[in-house]
Amino acid sequence: MQQFSVLADIQRKRKYAHPVPGGGLETWEQTADRVATCVFRAVRPPAIFTEKVREMIAAREFMPGGRYLASTGREFHQTQNCLLLRAQDSREGWSELAYHCFQALMTGAGIGIVYSDVREKGKLIRRTGGHATGPIALMNIINDGGRQIRQGGERRSAIWAGLHWWHPDIFDFIDVKNWPAEVKRLKGENFSFPATLDGTNISVILDREFFNAFDDDGHAQHKHARQVYWRTVKQMVSTAEPGFSIDYEDPDECLRNACTEVSSRDDSDICNLGSINMANVRDLEHMRELVYYGTAFLMAGTVYSHTPYPKVDMVRTKNRRLGLGLMGIHEWLLKRGKRYGPDAELEEYLKVYATSTEVAYDIASMMELSKPIKTRAIAPNGTIGIVAETTTGIEPLFCVAYKRRWLKGEGVYGVKYVIDPVAKRLINQGVDPELIEDAYSISAERRIAFQAWVQQYVDHGISSTVNTPRWGSERINEDNYRDFGDMLYPYLPKLRGITCYPDGAREGQPITAISYEAALKLEDKEFDEYGDMCSLSRGGVCGD
Repeated sequence: MQQFSVLADIQRKRKYAHPVPGGGLETWEQTADRVATCVFRAVRPPAIFTEKVREMIAAREFMPGGRYLASTGREFHQTQNCLLLRAQDSREGWSELAYHCFQALMTGAGIGIVYSDVREKGKLIRRTGGHATGPIALMNIINDGGRQIRQGGERRSAIWAGLHWWHPDIFDFIDVKNWPAEVKRLKGENFSFPATLDGTNISVILDREFFNAFDDDGHAQHKHARQVYWRTVKQMVSTAEPGFSIDYEDPDECLRNACTEVSSRDDSDICNLGSINMANVRDLEHMRELVYYGTAFLMAGTVYSHTPYPKVDMVRTKNRRLGLGLMGIHEWLLKRGKRYGPDAELEEYLKVYATSTEVAYDIASMMELSKPIKTRAIAPNGTIGIVAETTTGIEPLFCVAYKRRWLKGEGVYGVKYVIDPVAKRLINQGVDPELIEDAYSISAERRIAFQAWVQQYVDHGISSTVNTPRWGSERINEDNYRDFGDMLYPYLPKLRGITCYPDGAREGQPITAISYEAALKLEDKEFDEYGDMCSLSRGGVCGD
């Protein structure tokens, strides 16, 4: 069995290992046993289910979402991920939303909220004679509540906000995170300094009618659709937000989890994540086994997991959404000497992955549970990607070497210089580090085209952040950003969501690319650094 690197072991112990009698922390094998045993105990399937999943987790072939790893076996075990919520346009609706959000965040769940039903700012409120404050005011209320809530004293609140392209406040929403220069400076010095929606990822929601309006110059909202698109594209490649959330086939299925890969039409639905590590898949038969038992684990999790409040259990029982995901795809390609992109051999594995629907139906019958509405979603795999030591989701290897920072205590951050474990294995096999493709050498179009291709096999969505050059550089700036938008537009109807991260868009970003030679000198040494950091847009939230 592959040994843990120093960084992977630090993250495993810090995030997931429980104390054991007599002192010390669980080994990874003990964590695998705890998680598999507790979750399957809820449905009592044949013993082979527990045995197989225990082995799969121990070998890092299947990685349950981080909430499973962290919370399974605890007295209160909310082991699923994010709630999908809809803001209502009433006093009672606002109060109910706040209650649902705080219950979710305090039990370890993230939240994704669509605000499109809230009336625009300034509109007359007939019964009281007042004027509406609009959806952005409510977003700030939820964001500021999340600022104060850290589940277990550590996990930062994961929040997403979506607003439809047709909402009257959409342009204010697109620009809402354009913080003044002084706020940016203070935020860089101290990340805890408050700024508008600083804990919330945001997306403009597009539906089929948007594309009709954009393409038809006779459409009543043609001009509006184009203004929304180009304003958003510029923001994406300059500040990282908003992204696009796309509901082309079913406009009612617009609710999203915090990383947007799971969708629903029902308020208080919840996502339920676990990922197959493609880097450790031996062959197609092994892939079939991982799909079968990984799906069975998530089905059992819909019975085992506590929920933040009773309505979530009611909606979960009706929909039973699963988020069986993939990770390690780029490592799988690299091991076979393949370029990042569509591949005929990989397609055979994706076809097996897509059988999870039929597999889930069979398991539902065996466990006497309702059939899941959907079964596949590819999450960004933040910390579990580090623990698995592979590339995350469908993302390419970020870079061969980087500096990573993480919170150790109030104002103190740990720093490690890391050679990516995938890159290290390839380099040890004689591959020149200069020849390994990464997130910055692979073009944005190749990444987006690959996402559109993989999406054919995913019935929910894919969380993906495209790394782009620093805004204002020769490669992307005020004069040429429309080239990016022209490239992106034809792919959008084939996607469920997309966002960008321009290099340097956030002060103190936690991962910074460095040279292989520099990392080699300092590898596995840990330093303290004072100051603060922020999370990469869409990074390290879902499934971590």
